[in-house]
Amino acid sequence: MLRWPVVRRTLLGVSLRTVATATASKLVEVFVDGSPVLVEPGTTVMQACEKLGVQIPHFCYHERLSVAGNCRMCLVEIERVPKPVAACAMPVMKGWNILTNSDKTRRAREGVMEFLLANHPLDCPICDQGGECDLQSGGPLLPGRVRSAKGAIVDIQGAFASEVAGVEDLGTTGRGNDLQIGTYVERMFMSELSGNVIDLCPVGALTSKPYAFTARPWETRWVEDSIDVLDAVGSNIVVSTREGEVMRVLPRLHDDINEEWISDKTRFAYDGLKRQRLTQPMVRSASGQLVATSWEDVLTRVAGALQAADGREIAAVVGGLVDAEALVALKDMLNRLNSDTLCTEEVFPMEGAGSDLRSNYLLNTGIAGIEEADLLLLVGTNPRYEAALVNARIRKSWLHNELQVALVGRKVDLTYTYEHLGDSAKILLEIAAGTHPFSKALAEAKRPIVIIGSSVLQREDGAAVMGAVASISQNARNNREVDRSWKVLNVLHRVASQVAALDLGYKPGVESIRKNPPKVLFLLGADAGCITRQDLADDSLIIYQGHHGDAGAPMADIILPGAAYTEKCSTYVNTEGRAQQTRVAVTAPGMAREDWTIIRAVSELAGVTLPYDTLDEVRDRLEECAPNLVRYDDIEEANYFQQAYELRDIPFSPPLLTVKDFYMTDPISRASQTMAKCVKAVTEGAQAVDEPSIC
Repeated sequence: MLRWPVVRRTLLGVSLRTVATATASKLVEVFVDGSPVLVEPGTTVMQACEKLGVQIPHFCYHERLSVAGNCRMCLVEIERVPKPVAACAMPVMKGWNILTNSDKTRRAREGVMEFLLANHPLDCPICDQGGECDLQSGGPLLPGRVRSAKGAIVDIQGAFASEVAGVEDLGTTGRGNDLQIGTYVERMFMSELSGNVIDLCPVGALTSKPYAFTARPWETRWVEDSIDVLDAVGSNIVVSTREGEVMRVLPRLHDDINEEWISDKTRFAYDGLKRQRLTQPMVRSASGQLVATSWEDVLTRVAGALQAADGREIAAVVGGLVDAEALVALKDMLNRLNSDTLCTEEVFPMEGAGSDLRSNYLLNTGIAGIEEADLLLLVGTNPRYEAALVNARIRKSWLHNELQVALVGRKVDLTYTYEHLGDSAKILLEIAAGTHPFSKALAEAKRPIVIIGSSVLQREDGAAVMGAVASISQNARNNREVDRSWKVLNVLHRVASQVAALDLGYKPGVESIRKNPPKVLFLLGADAGCITRQDLADDSLIIYQGHHGDAGAPMADIILPGAAYTEKCSTYVNTEGRAQQTRVAVTAPGMAREDWTIIRAVSELAGVTLPYDTLDEVRDRLEECAPNLVRYDDIEEANYFQQAYELRDIPFSPPLLTVKDFYMTDPISRASQTMAKCVKAVTEGAQAVDEPSIC
């Protein structure tokens, strides 16, 4: 083994021993119950104790929020300090001996607990002793000594509202025994992240109304490594089920994606999984009605229709919730039928390099990479509604790293301040040419990023907008101050299937189908309404495969019931290009089956049998097509080639549009009663007294 000398001189004449000594001298030595530990200056007592594995009880402390210091449960004794101190808020000093289990520490915590129990609520969710137990009458420590009105205790949720959610609606009123958590006036907690306060509240003062009184935690089964697919963020979640029904969706920690938060749509739209479901195969009868039939009958009809049509007369459209396994199976089947008309509902400009280069359609910086940026230009997007967790990450960087934000598009509330440059796309041309005042700020930035929303690419002039954004990004990247490895161009997608579909070679948009209507159209979860009966010939056959009777099912001639994301182990790729998996939490209802297995059965009857029978074999095929699709939880960075977009001389549409709706953007959330209540409450602008709220 190579051994360095004890003292090795550097070019600056400083020894490694000197550097090590200087580093050690910056550390502070403290003692926890007599055991020494070295910590950085400014480390709190609680953090010093955790370094030695000593856990300090606490309620209000949270590592991602500012210190509240008001539950006082973390009191500890410091040797030769007259009073107990709050471990979460007190920075250590050299030589301190922290006593975590002394008589003074125990007495202090018992006193705090007594006061907390004095306000223990009378409405315990499920308890026969409600109103009569010791906890509600002053506590078992000194029973009956404290008599006071019942109320709320902690204020950590106010910290979350102001620091993460970016709204000032939630806080506390009153003091002492009169302190209450609320919104000051009768109104909703107007945040798309409001449900996270349920997880933060340590005493159950804030609970989930949709989940309340439905199940107890020990009655449920937990699937702890799944993901959400109701947007393109790919938030990691835990799915709680009981008796074949999803009861709760909770966040799972992933620092690079959603940290430990999830959006309200992710958390509360699960009730849509059991409503308006397609549970059995159906065909349209001579009278025009859809009637139930058997799998054998419906598969035979589909296979016969595909065999009877020429390959150029067959086309397919995939929706926003389709997994990669189904995408590759459908593509393989249609390719074997000599059809290559496979489209996504979402549009992406094909001019220039188009979707041939992954760097053109990914959030290249990465979600976590936003925190490293010093300037952000948003183009035609409202990340608060399109990707709530990305918006929270932007706010975090704006709050802690002084990120400068500008927006070209319709003016919206983004929970942080930004410079509104206007709503005309022509502004992008001025920035690209360097004639706009914002060009100076862009040139001075060391780590600029540009995020264009996928919604603006749906416009007729989407290619011109994309070209302008690409030019702006390339100009910024050519700045001498910018690291050449830094990615500037970013696309923020709205649906979970788009990136995987583009990786597999699907054509974005359905314009080719409108121009040449096929005789057989296969709709795989296509529910955005981009194709209607009027776009097709009168004798066209429409096959719909999906899990909800949403926009695509009513116009179909044949319906194949599929499984939702909680009912299958499947692959999705988020907006930054990270492949992840959903897990089976419940069984698909009725006769519904996983999408790729249905397509595999159709292919066999149609005489073009697909060469895979198991999930592992399908994923081997995915790896052949795009290896990044099976490198789970890993981002294969796209090479950033200098783009050669040529701006077309066409008029821009006046305003850059952004998504208005947040609560109902997909078949599952549109079927959710909870989401419908949210839309109603937001539309009315105020919450009635008897209106159910999120939490």
